[in-house]
Amino acid sequence: MENLKFLDNLEEKKKAIGIIHRVYITQLKNSRKYTASTKTKSEVRGGGRKPWKQKGTGRARAGSLRSPLFVGGGISFGPKPRIVNKKINKKEKRLAILSALYLKKNNFLFLNEQEFAKSFETIKTKTILNTLKTLKIEKTKKVLFLLTTPKVSFYKNFWLSSRNLKNVEVTTTESLNLNQILNADYIVLSETSLSLVNS
Repeated sequence: MENLKFLDNLEEKKKAIGIIHRVYITQLKNSRKYTASTKTKSEVRGGGRKPWKQKGTGRARAGSLRSPLFVGGGISFGPKPRIVNKKINKKEKRLAILSALYLKKNNFLFLNEQEFAKSFETIKTKTILNTLKTLKIEKTKKVLFLLTTPKVSFYKNFWLSSRNLKNVEVTTTESLNLNQILNADYIVLSETSLSLVNS
Protein backbone atom coordinates (compact mmCIF):
# COMPACT_ATOMS: atom_id res chain seq x y z
CA MET A 1 0.00 0.00 0.00
CA GLU A 2 3.02 2.28 0.11
CA ASN A 3 2.51 3.45 -3.48
CA LEU A 4 -1.04 4.58 -2.60
CA LYS A 5 -0.09 7.07 0.12
CA PHE A 6 -1.19 9.80 -2.31
CA LEU A 7 -4.81 8.93 -1.42
CA ASP A 8 -4.32 10.71 1.89
CA ASN A 9 -4.73 13.89 -0.16
CA LEU A 10 -8.43 14.88 -0.38
CA GLU A 11 -8.35 15.76 -4.10
CA GLU A 12 -6.64 12.47 -4.99
CA LYS A 13 -9.17 10.61 -2.85
CA LYS A 14 -12.02 12.18 -4.86
CA LYS A 15 -10.35 11.08 -8.12
CA ALA A 16 -9.91 7.55 -6.76
CA ILE A 17 -13.60 7.39 -5.78
CA GLY A 18 -14.47 8.44 -9.35
CA ILE A 19 -12.40 5.58 -10.80
CA ILE A 20 -13.87 3.11 -8.28
CA HIS A 21 -17.39 4.18 -9.30
CA ARG A 22 -16.67 3.81 -13.02
CA VAL A 23 -15.11 0.35 -12.64
CA TYR A 24 -17.92 -0.79 -10.32
CA ILE A 25 -20.66 0.29 -12.76
CA THR A 26 -18.81 -1.41 -15.64
CA GLN A 27 -18.52 -4.63 -13.62
CA LEU A 28 -22.24 -4.57 -12.81
CA LYS A 29 -23.18 -3.95 -16.44
CA ASN A 30 -20.95 -6.77 -17.72
CA SER A 31 -22.32 -9.23 -15.17
CA ARG A 32 -25.95 -8.67 -16.24
CA LYS A 33 -27.60 -11.25 -18.47
CA TYR A 34 -29.99 -9.80 -21.03
CA THR A 35 -32.15 -12.89 -21.67
CA ALA A 36 -35.61 -11.35 -22.32
CA SER A 37 -36.86 -12.46 -25.72
CA THR A 38 -39.98 -11.76 -27.83
CA LYS A 39 -41.06 -13.20 -31.17
CA THR A 40 -41.20 -11.19 -34.36
CA LYS A 41 -43.79 -11.58 -37.13
CA SER A 42 -41.69 -14.29 -38.81
CA GLU A 43 -41.22 -16.30 -35.59
CA VAL A 44 -44.85 -16.46 -34.35
CA ARG A 45 -46.67 -19.70 -35.23
CA GLY A 46 -49.23 -19.47 -38.06
CA GLY A 47 -50.15 -16.58 -40.34
CA GLY A 48 -48.94 -18.25 -43.54
CA ARG A 49 -52.16 -17.65 -45.52
CA LYS A 50 -53.16 -14.20 -46.78
CA PRO A 51 -56.25 -13.36 -44.65
CA TRP A 52 -58.24 -11.67 -47.44
CA LYS A 53 -57.68 -10.66 -51.03
CA GLN A 54 -55.59 -7.61 -51.83
CA LYS A 55 -58.34 -5.49 -53.39
CA GLY A 56 -62.09 -5.06 -53.36
CA THR A 57 -62.94 -5.69 -49.69
CA GLY A 58 -62.65 -2.08 -48.53
CA ARG A 59 -60.28 -3.20 -45.77
CA ALA A 60 -56.62 -2.34 -45.47
CA ARG A 61 -54.37 -4.77 -47.30
CA ALA A 62 -52.90 -7.53 -45.12
CA GLY A 63 -50.48 -10.33 -45.88
CA SER A 64 -50.52 -12.18 -42.55
CA LEU A 65 -52.63 -12.40 -39.38
CA ARG A 66 -49.37 -12.55 -37.40
CA SER A 67 -48.50 -8.96 -38.29
CA PRO A 68 -47.81 -6.76 -35.22
CA LEU A 69 -51.08 -4.94 -36.09
CA PHE A 70 -53.19 -7.95 -35.06
CA VAL A 71 -53.86 -9.55 -31.67
CA GLY A 72 -51.71 -12.67 -31.47
CA GLY A 73 -49.22 -11.20 -33.90
CA GLY A 74 -45.49 -10.65 -33.48
CA ILE A 75 -43.82 -7.84 -31.53
CA SER A 76 -42.34 -4.99 -33.56
CA PHE A 77 -39.35 -3.85 -31.50
CA GLY A 78 -39.35 -6.20 -28.51
CA PRO A 79 -36.24 -7.26 -26.57
CA LYS A 80 -33.87 -9.96 -27.83
CA PRO A 81 -31.05 -11.72 -25.92
CA ARG A 82 -27.86 -9.73 -26.29
CA ILE A 83 -24.37 -9.47 -24.86
CA VAL A 84 -23.26 -6.18 -23.34
CA ASN A 85 -19.52 -5.86 -22.95
CA LYS A 86 -18.35 -2.50 -21.66
CA LYS A 87 -14.59 -2.07 -21.71
CA ILE A 88 -12.45 -0.81 -18.86
CA ASN A 89 -8.68 -0.36 -19.05
CA LYS A 90 -6.58 -2.89 -17.12
CA LYS A 91 -4.62 -0.13 -15.38
CA GLU A 92 -7.84 1.62 -14.31
CA LYS A 93 -9.28 -1.63 -12.99
CA ARG A 94 -6.11 -2.33 -11.00
CA LEU A 95 -6.01 1.23 -9.65
CA ALA A 96 -9.67 0.97 -8.59
CA ILE A 97 -9.00 -2.28 -6.67
CA LEU A 98 -5.90 -0.87 -4.96
CA SER A 99 -7.70 2.40 -4.15
CA ALA A 100 -10.68 0.53 -2.67
CA LEU A 101 -8.31 -1.60 -0.56
CA TYR A 102 -6.47 1.50 0.64
CA LEU A 103 -9.72 3.26 1.59
CA LYS A 104 -10.73 0.12 3.53
CA LYS A 105 -7.35 -0.30 5.27
CA ASN A 106 -8.94 0.29 8.70
CA ASN A 107 -11.09 -2.81 8.16
CA PHE A 108 -8.13 -5.17 7.59
CA LEU A 109 -7.59 -8.10 9.95
CA PHE A 110 -4.30 -9.98 9.56
CA LEU A 111 -3.59 -13.64 10.23
CA ASN A 112 -0.83 -16.16 9.56
CA GLU A 113 -2.08 -18.13 6.56
CA GLN A 114 0.33 -21.06 7.00
CA GLU A 115 -0.81 -21.63 10.58
CA PHE A 116 -4.40 -21.02 9.52
CA ALA A 117 -4.18 -23.67 6.74
CA LYS A 118 -3.32 -26.41 9.25
CA SER A 119 -6.80 -26.24 10.80
CA PHE A 120 -8.48 -26.94 7.42
CA GLU A 121 -7.32 -30.48 6.76
CA THR A 122 -11.01 -31.42 7.08
CA ILE A 123 -14.14 -29.56 5.97
CA LYS A 124 -15.72 -27.95 9.04
CA THR A 125 -17.85 -24.80 9.19
CA LYS A 126 -17.25 -24.67 12.95
CA THR A 127 -13.55 -23.92 12.33
CA ILE A 128 -14.46 -20.74 10.44
CA LEU A 129 -16.96 -19.73 13.13
CA ASN A 130 -14.21 -20.17 15.76
CA THR A 131 -11.86 -18.06 13.63
CA LEU A 132 -14.45 -15.27 13.38
CA LYS A 133 -14.93 -15.48 17.15
CA THR A 134 -11.17 -15.20 17.71
CA LEU A 135 -11.02 -12.16 15.42
CA LYS A 136 -14.00 -10.66 17.33
CA ILE A 137 -16.18 -10.33 14.22
CA GLU A 138 -19.96 -10.29 14.68
CA LYS A 139 -21.99 -12.86 12.73
CA THR A 140 -24.00 -10.09 11.01
CA LYS A 141 -20.89 -8.48 9.46
CA LYS A 142 -19.82 -9.35 5.93
CA VAL A 143 -16.34 -10.86 5.84
CA LEU A 144 -14.03 -11.35 2.86
CA PHE A 145 -11.19 -13.86 3.26
CA LEU A 146 -8.39 -12.94 0.85
CA LEU A 147 -6.05 -15.91 0.39
CA THR A 148 -2.86 -16.32 -1.59
CA THR A 149 -3.04 -18.91 -4.36
CA PRO A 150 -2.56 -21.78 -1.95
CA LYS A 151 -2.46 -25.56 -2.10
CA VAL A 152 -5.63 -26.66 -3.86
CA SER A 153 -6.71 -28.88 -0.95
CA PHE A 154 -6.59 -26.01 1.58
CA TYR A 155 -8.48 -23.56 -0.65
CA LYS A 156 -11.12 -26.16 -1.55
CA ASN A 157 -11.63 -27.24 2.08
CA PHE A 158 -11.82 -23.62 3.22
CA TRP A 159 -14.33 -22.70 0.49
CA LEU A 160 -16.54 -25.73 1.23
CA SER A 161 -16.42 -24.94 4.96
CA SER A 162 -17.59 -21.37 4.36
CA ARG A 163 -20.39 -22.22 1.91
CA ASN A 164 -23.11 -22.34 4.57
CA LEU A 165 -22.20 -18.92 5.96
CA LYS A 166 -24.03 -16.25 3.95
CA ASN A 167 -21.88 -13.37 5.23
CA VAL A 168 -18.54 -15.04 4.47
CA GLU A 169 -16.90 -14.85 1.04
CA VAL A 170 -13.61 -16.45 0.01
CA THR A 171 -11.36 -15.36 -2.84
CA THR A 172 -7.72 -15.46 -3.90
CA THR A 173 -5.41 -12.60 -4.86
CA GLU A 174 -5.72 -13.63 -8.53
CA SER A 175 -9.53 -13.48 -8.69
CA LEU A 176 -10.18 -10.52 -6.36
CA ASN A 177 -12.71 -8.05 -7.77
CA LEU A 178 -13.97 -4.61 -6.78
CA ASN A 179 -17.48 -5.74 -5.85
CA GLN A 180 -16.12 -8.11 -3.19
CA ILE A 181 -14.02 -5.36 -1.59
CA LEU A 182 -16.85 -2.80 -1.51
CA ASN A 183 -19.38 -5.24 -0.01
CA ALA A 184 -17.09 -6.45 2.78
CA ASP A 185 -17.24 -5.00 6.30
CA TYR A 186 -13.97 -6.76 7.18
CA ILE A 187 -11.18 -8.10 4.98
CA VAL A 188 -9.21 -10.96 6.54
CA LEU A 189 -5.85 -11.48 4.85
CA SER A 190 -2.17 -12.24 5.38
CA GLU A 191 0.85 -9.99 4.78
CA THR A 192 1.77 -12.23 1.81
CA SER A 193 -1.62 -11.84 0.11
CA LEU A 194 -1.50 -8.06 0.61
CA SER A 195 1.95 -7.84 -0.98
CA LEU A 196 0.78 -10.05 -3.89
CA VAL A 197 -2.19 -7.74 -4.59
CA ASN A 198 0.07 -4.71 -4.34
CA SER A 199 2.87 -6.11 -6.53
